[in-house]
Formats: sequence, C-alpha cells, structure tokens
Amino acid sequence: MANLSPSQLQKFQEDGFLVLEGFLSAAECVAMQQRIGELVAEMDVPRHCRTEFSTQEEEQLRAQGSTDYFLSSGDKIRFFFEKGVFDEKGNFLVPPEKAINKIGHALHAHDPVFRCITHSPKVQQPHFGGEVSPHQDASFLYTEPLGRVLGMWMALEDATLENGCLWFIPGSHTGGVSRRMVRAPAGSAPGTSFLGSEPARDNNLFVPTPVRRGALVLIHGEVVHKSEQNLSDRSRQAYTFHLMDAADTVWSPENWLQPTAELPFPPLYT
Repeated sequence: MANLSPSQLQKFQEDGFLVLEGFLSAAECVAMQQRIGELVAEMDVPRHCRTEFSTQEEEQLRAQGSTDYFLSSGDKIRFFFEKGVFDEKGNFLVPPEKAINKIGHALHAHDPVFRCITHSPKVQQPHFGGEVSPHQDASFLYTEPLGRVLGMWMALEDATLENGCLWFIPGSHTGGVSRRMVRAPAGSAPGTSFLGSEPARDNNLFVPTPVRRGALVLIHGEVVHKSEQNLSDRSRQAYTFHLMDAADTVWSPENWLQPTAELPFPPLYT
C-alpha cells in the first residue's frame, strides 16, 4: 500500500482512526465474499451452539464448551452465531449465512483467499504509533506498552447508517484503557472476566463512519468505537484483523487470544 501522506498520518494520530476508500478492489471483495459462502456451506456446527440445555449442570457444561470453543479459536477457523438463530432442537431458524455473527480467528493463516489479502503488499504499510457496544480493542488485545495494536477493518460491502457502520469518538485513544478482558486459569469457569468497567459515555460524542465497499478503516487500539444493530435487509460483511508492532512489545499472557505452538502470530513481512 502506498505510504500514508503526512496529512493522513496526522489525522490518524489526532482522531485515532482513518478511512482509506478504495483499498480493496471489487474483485478482491467478491473473492472473499464467495469464500465466506463456501466456508458457511461446509461448516460443522458444534453441539453447544445448537442445544438449549435444561439442567443447571448441563448449562454449566454448555457454557464451558462455548468458552473452550472461543478461547481455543486463535489457531482455528470457527463460527460464532447471532442470538436466537436455533430452535430447541438445534435447527436453524434462519438461513445459515444469515445466522453468522463472526468467523474467526485464523482465517488469515489457514484460508488461502484471506491469507493472500492479509499478506498482500498493499497491507504492508509503515508502522505508526450484530451490534458491537462501545469498546476499545486494547481491552481485549492488551500490550505493554500500549499503542502497539492497529486494527484493519475492510468493508466487503457498503457500510451504511442503516446496516451497521462503525461509529468513533474522535480523539478517545489518548486516555488509556478503562477495561480489560482477562483469561482465567485453565479449566476454571467462567473462562474470562473483566478488570475495570466501561465508563458512561455521551452518545453524542460518537461520529458515524459510513464507507463504500472496498474501504479500509485503520483503528487505533485505544480509540472508542461501536456499531449499531443492522436494521436493514442488507448484510454488512467486513474482514478485520489486527497488527501488533512486535519490537519491544509484550503481548499480555492474560489476553483471551493467545498464539499456539501450531500457529504463532505470523509476521506480516515475510
């Protein structure tokens, strides 16, 4: 990707986010959308996602199964669903492709289409310092020191006010991290907990950021952002991953997402 201009870099440093329209070609968006369709058609839905248990003990087992599925997803391609998409027998109430909330977390490593985009020359840029409730990515992807994580959010379809575009509080990336999600010791339930809490934030501070298909939104690890519920009849597919400046940076061992021996964090520059 072409280097950011000084004015773009300054805007990112001031706001904590930056929109780059036309980053992906239409063909690249189509290739990723087609691949998503294939993955969904082939997916194996685990039992804990499908079943509504009744007894307390079974509910605890279900919760642990769900936790394990999530916490061990760093080196696998796994499927996470919207609420209320299964009936009591585990059958889809909506078409499977509409039931997906997220596919993660190792598309960038295991799927050739997504790996090709992730490691394409245009992504290798210079380093610089359902509804998603307001949050900071560093709450989940914590580093010491802070300021070493950059989110790459790519719109595979137009993201509009109606279908759930991103909203940001400009300049909110300079006040540290108010909440952290930490992983519990192995085998204990629940598998994660939070330290601190999200402060009450004035909704009027959020600025909507609709973008066209193919846009890249750069997201500072500490900028506060959200997306509203998709109330339209159009989907809003996006591909997102995070980069960490590895030099002199410690990835917190308490983060829910951990590299494994089978899949260490892959370097972007290979």
